[in-house]
Amino acid sequence: MTISEPIPLVERSVSDSPSALAPRRRSWLPQVSCTDNMMMGVALLAGPANVIMQLARPEVGYGVLESRVESGRVDLHPIKRARTTFTYLVVATQGTDEQQAAFREAVNSAHRQVRSTNDSPVKYNAFDRDLQLWVGACLYKGNVDIHRIFLGEMDDEHADRHYHNEGKAMATMLQVPEDMWPPDRAAFDRYWQEQLDKVHIDDAVRAYLEPIAASRLRGLTLPGPLQRANERLALLITTGFLPQRFRDEMRLPWDAQRQRRFDRLMRLLRGVNNLLPPFLRAFPFNVILWDLDRRIRTGRPLV
Repeated sequence: MTISEPIPLVERSVSDSPSALAPRRRSWLPQVSCTDNMMMGVALLAGPANVIMQLARPEVGYGVLESRVESGRVDLHPIKRARTTFTYLVVATQGTDEQQAAFREAVNSAHRQVRSTNDSPVKYNAFDRDLQLWVGACLYKGNVDIHRIFLGEMDDEHADRHYHNEGKAMATMLQVPEDMWPPDRAAFDRYWQEQLDKVHIDDAVRAYLEPIAASRLRGLTLPGPLQRANERLALLITTGFLPQRFRDEMRLPWDAQRQRRFDRLMRLLRGVNNLLPPFLRAFPFNVILWDLDRRIRTGRPLV
């Protein structure tokens, strides 16, 4: 990458100010107001990349890889696992106290079974606050990237409000106390850089993540050429949403040509997203709390 090329959005720190951007990069990044909906269906495109980021901490990776909670495994039940993650995001940031309490207990019940054994390569426990903080940080970082790509730059006031409200909520929904969340966006950037030193994806976790990166679903295979085309597109999107540190760990190739293809695709999708009526733009996040209440009323599992 030459010095004249813009820094990909996913590589930027969350404390970057819009005023620091060169005009060429600002031209397609409109300013937005604080009323913009942070939860959009298009954000699902970044889901596989965010899973990879979370599992890049070995303790999280092996906690998922060795999980005895069969019903929550993304490799076995990808749609159910996705619903749980989406519900977590919406409940943490928009749910009532009652909804949060019910969902927290359901997650805690599953997490009680997630702990390392004597045979595990690394020690882990799903109640580890440090690991929960890392997962919350990945969710927040991904949320910022989605906003920058599909809605544009937040001004500093909006970015600070989002950080202290939605960002903190994503990390502190379970056992992480609020004072563990970095006090501001600059502190978050320092935390993020420090945590990158702890990132490592070994062969076992990489093999687990590769089908997720390519959106390869168990039991669902398209005819040969369509399947290959779908996986190529999915890999482009997943890799494009990953900072280079994680691409390297996954051994996913990337270059300037792929970056341009990714940028063109995101511009196209942003245009389509902007044309959608608000209800469709927010789907499925806008029906998740309704579904959660229905599950609570009928006694169905929440996770």
